[in-house]
Amino acid sequence: MQKTNPVGWFDIYVNNMERAVLFYETMLELKLEPIEDATGQMQLMGFPFETDTYGTGGALCKTSEAKPGAGGTTIYFMVDDCAIQQERVIQAGGTVIKPKFSIGKFGWILFCQDTEGNIIGFNSKK
Repeated sequence: MQKTNPVGWFDIYVNNMERAVLFYETMLELKLEPIEDATGQMQLMGFPFETDTYGTGGALCKTSEAKPGAGGTTIYFMVDDCAIQQERVIQAGGTVIKPKFSIGKFGWILFCQDTEGNIIGFNSKK
């Protein structure tokens, strides 16, 4: 059996797709792309990903079947230095929940709340 990381995909639920896309594109300096939903029940904007490299893919998801909010699963985005995202979060419409702090040999973490009320993390080695 091939060993892989157990997470294969994630959805971040949103109420306002345009606002959420702007937040994540600003925070991560990347471009999200539409993903077609064959059922027509969801609006999806995907984070760029490669299937043959480390990490996982995911999307912002707007659906009547799930809502955003704090208190559930936390997604961590890997970045060069999470102090940069800490500087960007207010401009992007979010809130710093816990400023950059050390997690020992695993680097540094920043907790933020996005424009939709989700708590997200940023992790860096410096």
